[in-house]
Amino acid sequence: MTDDANPSFRQTDMLDPARAQAMQATLGYMPSLVAGNPLPPFFHQLYFWTPLPPQMLGRDGHPARGQGVIPDMGLPRRMWAGGRLSFYEPLRLGQNADCTTRLVSATRKEGKTGPLGIVGIRLDYQQKGKLCLTEERDLIYRNDPSPDAPTHVPPKAPVDAEEEVPLRFDSTLLFRYSALTFNGHRIHYDLDYAKGVEGYDGLVVHGPLLAQHLMLLATAEFGRLKSFQFRATAPLMHFEEATACRAGSKLWVRGPDGRLCMEAEAAA
Repeated sequence: MTDDANPSFRQTDMLDPARAQAMQATLGYMPSLVAGNPLPPFFHQLYFWTPLPPQMLGRDGHPARGQGVIPDMGLPRRMWAGGRLSFYEPLRLGQNADCTTRLVSATRKEGKTGPLGIVGIRLDYQQKGKLCLTEERDLIYRNDPSPDAPTHVPPKAPVDAEEEVPLRFDSTLLFRYSALTFNGHRIHYDLDYAKGVEGYDGLVVHGPLLAQHLMLLATAEFGRLKSFQFRATAPLMHFEEATACRAGSKLWVRGPDGRLCMEAEAAA
C-alpha cells in the first residue's frame, strides 16, 4: 500500500491458457488459445482476482464498501460506468504478470436522480518488467431506486452503422462470465435481487461484457489496438437482443428499442 490519499496494491498472477479458452467458449468461439499466444484485448479481466470470504462481502456480492483501494462512498449501488485502455505490449499466456491497482479519485456530487459517488481507479499491467497495458475504470455509486426519482431517458443509438453484429444473452452466459471474472455482483445472476432490490427489469448484462464484444469487433477490423475507450449509457437486460455496431473507429451497442446502451472508440 502507499499513502492513504492514493492507496494501491500489487498482485501477481499466471495467465492460465485454460481460463482464456473458457472465455473464448463463453463468447461463442471454439477454444484455441495456448501458452505463448498474446492475450486478446480485455481478457485480462479473467485474472488478478481478489477473493474474500463471505463475511467480507456486501449485500450485492461485491467486497463490502471500504475494502481495497475504493473508499466507502456511503451509497449502496455500484455500476461500472466506463473506462479507457492503452495497449503497449501484448500480454502473453502461460507467463506471470503483475498488476498494480491505484485509486485515482473519489468524489461525491448531486446528480439528476440523487447523490452520486464517482470513483476512478487505474490498473497497470506488466510482464517481464515491461508495461503492457494501462486501464482506467470509472465506477459510480448510487442510492437505491426511489419511485419519486426522475425517469432516466437513455439516448438513441446512431443509425449509420457500417457493420452490425447481433448479440444475444441469457442467464447461463451471464453466470459463466461472472464466474470467469470472479464478479459476485448479484444483479448479473440473482433475478430476485436485481428486480426487487436494485429495481431492474431483469438480470443486467455486464458492462465489461458489452465492451468485450465491441473490442473484439474493433480488433477484427483494425488488428492490434493501441487504445480503446467506452462509456455505458443504459443497462441491457439478459432477455433483450442487442446489436454491436461499428462506423469507422466509432462503436456502440444498440438495444432492441433503438436505445444506446454503450458507446466506444478504438484506435489502432
